[in-house]
Amino acid sequence: MIRQMLSADPHSPPLTIQQHIIKEQQRFPDASGEFSFLLSGITLAAKQIQTQVRRAGLGNFLGDYGSENVQGESQQKLDVYANDVMIQSLASRESVGVLASEENEQAMVMPHRSQTARYAVVFDPLDGSSNIDVNVSVGTTFSIFRKPDGVDFENPEQWVLQSGVKQIAAGYVVYGSSTVMVYTVGHGVHGFTLDPNIGAFVLSHENIRMPAQGKYYSVNEAYQKSFPDAYNRFISKLQSGEVGGTDYSSRYIGSLVADFHRTLWRGGIFMYPPTKTHPQGKLRLLYEANPIAFIAEQAGGLATSGSERILDIVPTGIHQRTPLIVGSKVEMDSLRHELELGD
Repeated sequence: MIRQMLSADPHSPPLTIQQHIIKEQQRFPDASGEFSFLLSGITLAAKQIQTQVRRAGLGNFLGDYGSENVQGESQQKLDVYANDVMIQSLASRESVGVLASEENEQAMVMPHRSQTARYAVVFDPLDGSSNIDVNVSVGTTFSIFRKPDGVDFENPEQWVLQSGVKQIAAGYVVYGSSTVMVYTVGHGVHGFTLDPNIGAFVLSHENIRMPAQGKYYSVNEAYQKSFPDAYNRFISKLQSGEVGGTDYSSRYIGSLVADFHRTLWRGGIFMYPPTKTHPQGKLRLLYEANPIAFIAEQAGGLATSGSERILDIVPTGIHQRTPLIVGSKVEMDSLRHELELGD
């Protein structure tokens, strides 16, 4: 069973994400309501972002903003808007001490500098935003860390430069035919769909499990000549039906959240391997690979850089890049075999 679909009983009130978070908060006995308040900031931002995504062509939100982010990538208007909304929604939470975003060069200390602040949030406010103009699904990714002991506001980077195993929560929002938030606090993965009638995310997919094997692989094959040989051997095995006797089809959207969302639901594998021009990979470890890997593992999948488990990598910089391969157990085991054989 890929996931448990909740029955739409008209006589049963929907379980909202806020109610679900409050239940999950019982796993954090010292949180005193602050953890649910923190996550409510993310859901608030997601609702605002989805509103503008849906009317982007009507509100002058399409196209370039006219500047570049720290990655040297052209910022889209919606990138800037989504980033501002995420910062504004989280900055008022006194439990949040530090934010780090794809769109900002450095970690940001919250103006309140509350001595009770104990969480750091890292995020990509709008992954795949260059696809907005052609109406392709985009998303938001986020990850939450607890402040390490002995670290203060004078060293904000130390709040976030932690390995993925230290995430206490992570998730993503996909803005597509519906707006869906998927998140974990380390005890399973749950999905919530935004109900426009009541303006709230309601539980729609409980205890999501990634299938042990799928029938789709997702990779940008235009760069295949630049992949290490092990990846090319693996792709050939997928194409020839040598992996679990399955005939695979290729599906690649070019939006990480959308591609992973399909992989989580239907199984298979998503790959962003190292290339000759990007030997260290291209996706960002902290706010793209880490939350995706945490969710994948909680749902029964696996995630690797090709040389080590994603969640074990200790970052040295906020915008550190990594290769990312994530997917179902059968495909990941087959790829590991090819990687062990080497190039």
